[in-house]
Amino acid sequence: MSEYALGFEYISDTVAHTGRFEELVAFEDSVIASAVIQNVTGNAFTNVPLKAGQSVEAVFTSVTLSSGKIAAYRI
Repeated sequence: MSEYALGFEYISDTVAHTGRFEELVAFEDSVIASAVIQNVTGNAFTNVPLKAGQSVEAVFTSVTLSSGKIAAYRI
């Protein structure tokens, strides 16, 4: 079974996408408007820029873009 056997959700709009995602990968320069992350403390995860090809790993339960296109890999 591959690491990404559950596939990914392609996100290219500005509405909230919910589920359980382990990695976000940018297809093009993108901005994460907000994200809900499990077991994280500190500042809110808002207005986070990702360059094309860049990724971020955590347990995300909601992701909203303000611009760009990303793949949200399911857990």
